[in-house]
Amino acid sequence: MIDPAPPAPERRALPLLALALVSAAGLAYEILLMRLFSIIQWHHFAYMILSLALLGFGASGTFLSLAGRALDRRFAASFAANSALFGAAAIGCFALAQRMPFNPEEMLWDPRQLLLLSGVYALLAVPFFFVANAVGLTLMVARERVGRAYAADLIGAGLGSLGLVLLLFAAFPDTALRYVAALGALAAGLACRELRWHSRAGPLLGLLLAAGIVLSPQSWVEPRLSPYKALSQTLQISGARIIDQRSSPLGVLTVVASPRIPLRHAPGLSLNAQAEPPPQLGVFTDGDAMTAITARPPVLPKGGSSRDGRSLEFLDYLTSALPYHVSEPRNVLILGAGGGMDVLQALSHGAGRVDAVELNPQLIGLVRGRFADFAGQLYNAPGVRVHADEGRGFVAASDERYDLIQLAALDSFAASSAGLYALNESYLYTLEAFDLYLDQLAQGGYLAVTRWIKLPPRDTLKLLATAVEALRRRDAHPEQQIVLIRGWQTSTLLIKNGPVTAREIEALKEFCRARSFDTAWYPGMPAVAANRFNRLESPYFFMAAQALLQGNADAFFANYKFDVQPASDDRPYFSNFFKWSTLPEIFALRDQGGRALLEGGYLVLVATLVQAIVAGFLLIVLPLFLAPGLRGAARRPVSRWRLFAYFAALGLAFLFLEMVFIQKLILFLQEPVYAVAVVLSAFLVFAGLGSAWTARARRADQDRRGVMRAAVLIAVFC
Repeated sequence: MIDPAPPAPERRALPLLALALVSAAGLAYEILLMRLFSIIQWHHFAYMILSLALLGFGASGTFLSLAGRALDRRFAASFAANSALFGAAAIGCFALAQRMPFNPEEMLWDPRQLLLLSGVYALLAVPFFFVANAVGLTLMVARERVGRAYAADLIGAGLGSLGLVLLLFAAFPDTALRYVAALGALAAGLACRELRWHSRAGPLLGLLLAAGIVLSPQSWVEPRLSPYKALSQTLQISGARIIDQRSSPLGVLTVVASPRIPLRHAPGLSLNAQAEPPPQLGVFTDGDAMTAITARPPVLPKGGSSRDGRSLEFLDYLTSALPYHVSEPRNVLILGAGGGMDVLQALSHGAGRVDAVELNPQLIGLVRGRFADFAGQLYNAPGVRVHADEGRGFVAASDERYDLIQLAALDSFAASSAGLYALNESYLYTLEAFDLYLDQLAQGGYLAVTRWIKLPPRDTLKLLATAVEALRRRDAHPEQQIVLIRGWQTSTLLIKNGPVTAREIEALKEFCRARSFDTAWYPGMPAVAANRFNRLESPYFFMAAQALLQGNADAFFANYKFDVQPASDDRPYFSNFFKWSTLPEIFALRDQGGRALLEGGYLVLVATLVQAIVAGFLLIVLPLFLAPGLRGAARRPVSRWRLFAYFAALGLAFLFLEMVFIQKLILFLQEPVYAVAVVLSAFLVFAGLGSAWTARARRADQDRRGVMRAAVLIAVFC
């Protein structure tokens, strides 16, 4: 194929500001889609957004190689049109994608869902196609000034990622989508002015289009939550209504009241409980992971009952109340305080001081601000100190020693049971995290972790395996320091800083007997004490504890149908239990409930990978090899294989570095959106500065030795 962009006879103007603006809009749109699909569906759709953005850019490269010569002659019109089309497509394609009846829960048995996923994938790639066209056309025109064009593109994109995070502090994601889309229209108008093409009418039309996008109907951009999300199901309760909403990059908080049929959030409440919870408000993060703000009695007497009839006695009938019966903790640390139920539990059991750590400051603001009277001024109570921080980071920076460190059940029961957190990084449940928690325990103190129960058992066993390995690394005796109980819905694991005593074991047994909770492990536990109340076919939890604590862990890990080996900071996927060896069995049981055995995130991940490979081959690779001979700038033939290998290696290296840095920075920045924004902005802005520098120093570093030196430096510093 003849070079689609032969050298121009004259030096043309470059729309560098417009290029920076449309690049900023493109990357902001990519990160915003991750947030929107975390709200509409779940976190694992973020991987799909990354791949469809790359597909849009790849398809644009193929398109420009075929049509670039014609577009080059109409560069001003082409750049402005593609920028404006991005703005229109960002709104339109998102609205159409939401209206497709795609349901990831049906993918295992309904082949149509794969086609619908492909449709969603193709629609959302379209805006990236237009952004890439605008960028690619500018680079084709720039030629000898390509360094300046690359600098504008990369720096604009990097600043766009940071700008989007700042915007999400001020606007809800659907509103932010309008603003980001409007940037495309503004870039079109700015390009007309920079290129002196319809320099009066063009900017005016760009402003009018931007205004039209910002004022587009709310129904076009409003997220339509999956019907399987907890918020969707709660709003179907008669009388349930949304009474407040807050938004930040950490998530959209939705407060729901249900006066007609009261909300009752008490995870794992014993069936023996006589008292029901007092009035509660449900607080949902991104439509899921509900926490409750519980009405607190104005006077909190010992025992939990108040003069006005409201009672907190129900808190004593949760598995998470166990540490308050085997010991008397005075100094308590709650990680993941949420709406404050665990803080209430600690105070009702006589804790003198409670440090409550909650990641989202807006959730703290709800309990401490608007709903402070409803919550009985809980977060302003004497002895309660509330910290807006990530749990592990707070522990690492603390010099306190606690009698009890408590990790609440932070996830949604439905999403956790469906395996929708399988691809989520969580640094709260790794071996390194457990080592930090144990370091902060006072002598005789307890670490308590409550999790939802999955059947067949997974979460609880992985948690137990992590505790056992963490203690063994400290040359401790896990069989003497671990206690595990389970109810019908939750389990609670206790790890003591020291051996569990006979008195504590007696208190444990009495606690479980009175509430019909099952003991799964305590030092010296006989097999007959397991599986008594919430009966399973076999005492799976006790059998697993025996294997893990009595030296058969390797055989147990190898033979168990799920991956329950401890998570680490290098592999922080605590909720990933999938083993490829079980896939044939799960598929064979798909019509008999086998879908529940497969981690839901994998369905989307695998389907997205397959369709990305197919689409990439059809839209990028195949045209490259079917087209006539390629020629470089010096009019010499270019090897397709060398061209493909060079850019594939360059792209993969850049992408892999970004992925590694993003995952590692989640540990330090505590939130994926922050990590993505910081990594992308740093990589792109500094890559842009490098491009600007090469534009000035091109003659000195145009030879192969300059490229090799740069590659060696990259390898060394990474």
